[in-house]
Formats: sequence, C-alpha cells, structure tokens
Amino acid sequence: MKNIHHNTPVKLVIFCLLLGLFCGCSTQKDTVVNRKLQNLSARYNLIYNSNVLLNDYLEQVTQTTKYDFGELIPIYYAPQPAGLNNEINNKTLDEIDAKARTIIAEKNFSNYIDDAYLLLGKTNFYTGKYFNATEYFNYVANTYKKQHRVRLNALSWQARSYIELGNYEKALQIITALHKETDSVKNQKSDAYATLAQMSIVTRNSKDAINYLQLALKQKPDTKDRIRWYYVLGQLYETEKDYGNSLVYYHKVEKSNAPFEMYFNAKLSKIRINSFLDHKTFDRKKQLATLIKDDKNADFIDQIYYEIAEDSYSSGDYQNAERSYKLSVLKSKGNGTQKGLSYLKIAELNFNQYRDYVKAKLYYDSAVNVLPKTSQQYITTLKKRDNLSYLIDRYELIDREEHLQKIALLPEADRANALASYFESKETGSNNAFSSAQADNNGNSDIIAQAKNSNFYFSNPTALSKGFNEFKRKWGNRKLEDNWRQSIKQNQPVQNLSAQQPLSGSPNALDPDEAAPALKANVIQSTQYLDSLPLTTLQKEKSNQKIIDAYIGIGNFYRQELNDKPEAIKAFESLLNRFPVNNRLDAIYYSLYLAYQPVNLERSNYYKNLVLNKFPASAYAKTIIDPQFSDKQSALENVIKTEYTKVFNELSNKKYKDVISNVIAINNRFPGNNFTPQFEYLKAIAIGHTQSVDSLLTAFNAIVKRYDKDALIKPLVEDHLIYIKANLASYKKRPVALTDYDPNEIPFITNTTTVTSEIPKQENNTAIVTEEKNVAAVTHNAPQALEKKEPVVQAKPVEEKAPAVANTFKDNLFSDGVATAYFYVIAVNSTDFNLSPSRFGIGQFNRGNFTGENLKHQLKELDEDELIFVGDFKSAADVKTYEETIKKQLAVIMKIPAANYTTFVISKENLQKITNRDTLKRYINYINNNGL
Repeated sequence: MKNIHHNTPVKLVIFCLLLGLFCGCSTQKDTVVNRKLQNLSARYNLIYNSNVLLNDYLEQVTQTTKYDFGELIPIYYAPQPAGLNNEINNKTLDEIDAKARTIIAEKNFSNYIDDAYLLLGKTNFYTGKYFNATEYFNYVANTYKKQHRVRLNALSWQARSYIELGNYEKALQIITALHKETDSVKNQKSDAYATLAQMSIVTRNSKDAINYLQLALKQKPDTKDRIRWYYVLGQLYETEKDYGNSLVYYHKVEKSNAPFEMYFNAKLSKIRINSFLDHKTFDRKKQLATLIKDDKNADFIDQIYYEIAEDSYSSGDYQNAERSYKLSVLKSKGNGTQKGLSYLKIAELNFNQYRDYVKAKLYYDSAVNVLPKTSQQYITTLKKRDNLSYLIDRYELIDREEHLQKIALLPEADRANALASYFESKETGSNNAFSSAQADNNGNSDIIAQAKNSNFYFSNPTALSKGFNEFKRKWGNRKLEDNWRQSIKQNQPVQNLSAQQPLSGSPNALDPDEAAPALKANVIQSTQYLDSLPLTTLQKEKSNQKIIDAYIGIGNFYRQELNDKPEAIKAFESLLNRFPVNNRLDAIYYSLYLAYQPVNLERSNYYKNLVLNKFPASAYAKTIIDPQFSDKQSALENVIKTEYTKVFNELSNKKYKDVISNVIAINNRFPGNNFTPQFEYLKAIAIGHTQSVDSLLTAFNAIVKRYDKDALIKPLVEDHLIYIKANLASYKKRPVALTDYDPNEIPFITNTTTVTSEIPKQENNTAIVTEEKNVAAVTHNAPQALEKKEPVVQAKPVEEKAPAVANTFKDNLFSDGVATAYFYVIAVNSTDFNLSPSRFGIGQFNRGNFTGENLKHQLKELDEDELIFVGDFKSAADVKTYEETIKKQLAVIMKIPAANYTTFVISKENLQKITNRDTLKRYINYINNNGL
C-alpha cells in the first residue's frame, strides 16, 4: 500500500484491489496481477497473522513452562515427542496450520509457499510430531536450495527435529550442511546458531555451545530468546568454572524482564558464584537467610534450604546438611524436581557417608517417586534404588528365615500367634530393616508411606474389614462354597463349627450380630507361612541354604556393585561364622580372596590357599592358577554342546549304536565335563532301545551311583527306576526294554505336557511351533530332574550381580499393566541352531520342578530369531519365580553358546507384538529399563 500514489482516490484503489482479487484468485491464472494479489493476501492476511499467533503462543509457553534450573535449561522450547500420553491439541497451532495450508492450496502462484511449508513444519515441531516436521523441513531445504536464508532456516529446524528424535547421527549430517549455509547469509541467523549450540550441548562441548550462543545474541533475537540465552550462558560458564563470565550473565538475567522463577534462580546462582569467587569474605549463609525472609520468595524456600544444605555438605557438616535437606523437603510446594533432589542428597549422605544402605534405599525410593522421569537424575537414581532393592531383599530373606526357624521350635499351639506377632512387628517397623530410617525421619511420613503403601486390596486391612462387614450385613454368615447365594437349601448338612473358629479364639466369634474383626495383613501372611515352617531336618537345611545364598548375594553385591570391600568381607565372614561348613565354601573363600586383595594381602593369600588346597578341582582354583581359564572353559563348553546336539540327533533318528559308541568316545575325549551325566543318559536310553531291561537298569543304576550330586539327570533316572521296578514284569517280557514309541504302550509316566498353540499366528507369518513329538518318543515322556542342589559352576563363577538398570523410558508399543498370562522367553539370535536338544532340556526341567503346573514350551519363529517361550503363568510373581529357578540350570539346559541367547519374562499381550528383530530389541530394551 505504501507504493500507491498519495493522490489516487482511496475508494478507487480499494475497488480495483477487490476486483483484481476476485478475478485473479477465482481463476487461479498465472498472471502478473494474480501473482501480486496472491502475494499481497498471503503475506499480510496469512503469513503475518500466523507469525503473530506463533509468537504469542511461544510467549505463553515461556511464561508457563516449568524448568529444572538445577540442570542446563533448554536453549529453545521443544515438547516431549507426541504419543507419550502428552498429545498437544492447541487451537492456536491448529489455526496456524490451517492458514499455511490455505496458502499452499489457494495461493500457489505467490512467493510464500516456502514460508507456508516452514510453518507446517513448525506446527508439527511444537506438537511433538518431530518425524513429520523433518519431512516438511527437508522438502523446503531441497526445493529452495538457491534461496540461502530459506534453506538455512529449514536446515536449522530439521536438525532440531532430529535432535528431539534422538537421531544424533542424522542431526550431525544436517548440522554439517547448516555450517556451510551460515556463510551464505549475513543476518537473521539466531535460530541457526541456537541449533548449533544445542547440538554442541548434546555432544558435551560446552565451549562451542558458548561461542554459538554469543553469535546468536549478536543477531538481535527477540526478548524471550535473549533472556533465556543469557541464563544458559551463565550455566555454561559455570560448568566451565569461568565464574566471572557466569556472574555477568546471571546479572543480565536479574536485570531483565525475565519470568520470576528464572529471575529468582539467577539471583540464587549469583550467591553461589560469589561464594566461589570470594569464599573467604563472602557470607553465603547470610545471603541465603536474607532470601528466606523475603516474602516474594515464599514459593522457593525449598531451593534456598537446599543451597544452605549444599553449603554445609561442602564444609563436611553432614548433620546440618541432612537437617537442611529435610527442611527443603518439608517446605516443598509442588516442586517435584527440587523435592526429589533433596531426597537424593539425603540418600547419598546415608550411602556415601553413613554407610547406611537400608536407610539410603528408602530415600532413593522417595526420590524416584517424585523426580520427573525427564530429569537427568532420574535414571541414575532408579538404578541405585533397584540395586539397593537387591541388597535389602536378601537382608529381609535372612531375617524371615531366621524367625521362621525360631518359630518352628515352638509348641504347635503357639506357632500361629508367634507368626502373627512377627509379621505385625514387621508392619509396624519395630523389627525390620527399615526401623532406623523410620525413627530418624523427622516427620517426613511420606517416605514411610511409600515403603509400605500397596494398592492391592488384600494388603489393606481397613478395606478388608469394611468389605467383610458389608457382606455380612447383606448376606449373613455364609460358608465358602458353591452356590453360596442360595438362601434355602435342601438337605443342608450341619456345618462343622470347629472349622469356622477364628484364630483369636473369641467365644462370640460366631455371633451373627457381632461386627467382623479387621483381617490384618499380618494374619494373612502368618497363615501363608504356617505350612512352610522348617519343621523337619530337610526343611531346615533348605531354609539354611536360602540364608547362605542370600549372604553370598549380599557379599558379592557389596564387592562388585558398591565397591565396598569392608562390608563385603563382613558379610562373607558372618556367613562363615554361622555356617562354617556349607556347600558354597569354594565360592566364599574365593570371594574373600578377591575382597581382601586391595586391603590385606596376607588375609587374601590365606583364602587363596584355602581354595587351592581344599578345592583344587574347582573352577575357582583353576581361575586363580590360570586367569584365562574362564574363557577357555566357555570355548570348551561350546564344543561339548555341539557334540551333544549331534548325539541327540542320532538318538532322534534311532541310530542307537552310533549314540552308544559316540558317547563313549566323547567321555574319553572330554573326561569329567559338566555334561557327562546328560551324555550317559542318552547312552542309557539307546541301550534301552537295543538291549533288555536288565541292561537298562544297569545303566540307570550306574548313573545314580556315579553322579549322586547331579541336579538334573539323577532325579530323572531315579523316577525312571521307580516306574520300571513297579512294572518290571511287563518289561521282562520285551526283547528290548524300550520299543518304538506307541501311544498305547505303557510309558514311564503319563504324558501331562501336551502342547497346543496359545498365541495366534502373526500377520507377518511368524510361526508358532509346538513341542516336538520325537522328544516324547525318545524318553517315553519320562519324569524329569528336580533342580534342588547347587548349580553347575559357570565359566565366571563369582559374577553373581544384581540386575543393572539403564535408561528408563516409555515405549508405547508395549503395555505395562497387569496381564492375563505371562511367559518366560529364551530369545535365540539366529535361526541356524537346532533347538531340539535345548527344548528337550527345558522339558526335563519343567516336569521335574513344576510338576502339575501343566507348563508348555513352544517355539515362535521370526525372520532372524527364534523364541522359546514357556508358560503360561497366571501372575508376574509366578513367572519371576520360574525365572529365578531355571537360571541356575540354564547353562546346562541350553545346548547353544550363551552368547547366542538372552532371556526375559513377558506378558501374553506383549509377546504377540514381537514380530521381528526390531520389536524384539525394543522389548528387551523396554524390560531392561522398566522391568516387568
């Protein structure tokens, strides 16, 4: 309009414009007039308004977004990726999107098509749809290569999008092109330099980030960006310990029109920086106390107490530091990040300074519960929490088994009450590992609540009591039986009143008008454990074994995970004092030899000699003599597993004579290997198929006698012997003990493991293969081994670590709710292996350890991998129990190299979603980070 001559009548101009707009735009002709009119309407009616709307939106975001000022704040605003339960639906962004699409559809002869596509990219960026954004920006960058400012802008935003997607490799490729393009543009480059600064931060190059932000500030950015970049520069200079420049930029923020939270944190940071610059004369505590007195800072008192605590901590005053951290927690008003950091600091005080790991775990629990999952501290805190859970679970197991053993010594009439008292004391904290932390909690009851809180109905005594009373008022006293709603029954038998007597023995307990007593959680627990008290010698041995294994886990955890050699030594020597004779002495002596090495060489040599002299044939002794023993042993076991597969295939193909001769040759070639009992079992079965029952009995009896400590084959053979002797007359009539498989023939035991496919075939033709019938033919469905004894020594015998926890994240492909069924999965990373021998071993394990559970093992074939999955289990607890039990025997069950398979537990719903290697990797990453 500014080009219109001042003497032209205004009405005439407006009329011409409207007429031209109508004629030109309606026909969409590529004429000079049409292009000018489209440019005019696109620029002022659409582009200008869209940019105003976008600036208003970002201003609102700046004022409302909460940042964690304890970490480096982002250089520019970027929401969480769409799909993480944070779908952004904003009318302003929708309006901008609509205007941009109008330009593309109706103003296609204008010069603002590139601006329209950039706007579409930005609206996708600000709604977290980063993949879509990269496509729009890529289109602009490639289409408008000669328009350097346009291309620079597109490349900058494309790089940002890839950074938010976590695709740093692709982002770096775009950054390379962005670098070159900055030289072709003289101004309006602040966004480009900000992107380069963010990439420098991602690659941990603070100096480059500072340089790029300095360049960005010279490009005269808008106010909101300038203030944010001042603060980021203050943080970056502080990271580089350039406190003078850091103070300069924090001061710029303080004197600007920054949001109050940023202003306050800049002021707080200035106090911290000043204490670094002039720590002798600067009274930091006085300055912080002044901030507390200022009413304007009422919402930030928690941060001030945190800084006071940090000051006490740095001076070694841990008692006052802990006090101030707790005040920070107490004064927190909705700032989950600050509250989480204060909990974390208390946890680390207990962990590093007081060595109170049980109390530390409580505070790690609290920190995990309140820290945002996007916080950089969350990941490391979660790992520490979960690792300490490994430790505390074993302390609790020891405590429980000790009390169960004491209660087992009481008269039978007193045991129920003693159990109830024990679990009641556990719940009140008077007799458990958390009591010290609870007593010193200074009113922070949320820590204790988190330790004991449960959403499970039957763990809530109040809910149980209320529900019981409501039921009783409506239905009266009803016996637990079928058709309990039926109010009148024919020929109803007299109820056994003695069976209804409550544990309390109350004489009025059967009065229908009496309120039902609250059914406490400790009563439920005591009832569960009443039948599992270690009353017999064998039961007490099992209980002691649990304690021994727990102590070993504790000792190895202190030594390997916490690097706390004194505590590791204390755990192992406590175990030796309690159980000087046990079946894990070789492992204990070896662990003490390693734990004492850096602190007491004399004691280390003492335990080394114990291993060498008392257990010269153990893997521990061999590892001491030859540090490469483990690697050599692993290679040897892989060779033996290959030989086992060959022999198993010969047995499946009924080449019985070859089986017998090859087993003899293998045992001569590899004497005393861990798989010898399994080879002998295959040979015995081959003998049964070629000779009389007497020869089979001789072979079986030799296995039982020679391998009396074997946990897999010996129990299996013993069951076979029992069955054969019970049916000896029938076997005597046969020319050979084991004839070819016949469904009508009497086998060793009735088949209870018929397999049917539980999971439907996937859309990509992923196959589900049922259990192979030739396994049943080979063994006649014989009962299998019970895994009750110590596991076979592995190549690295002392690496008994708690599971590590990596980055925690959410993958929307998988669900984490309670499922209808669960499976244990062995994922094999190739389709080239013959898995029949391994599945045969799994069948042995299942029938021996989980008799009556009707477990089924199946094979799911992917394009590049194969999954053996066992189930189904009704709860996560059941599948985890199975996982803990089988992992001790897995090395001898699986006949493929350990490097070629991994294991995990999974719900039925999630198993159906694994259709290829990509989804398999995603799930393994998901469960490693989040758990089941």
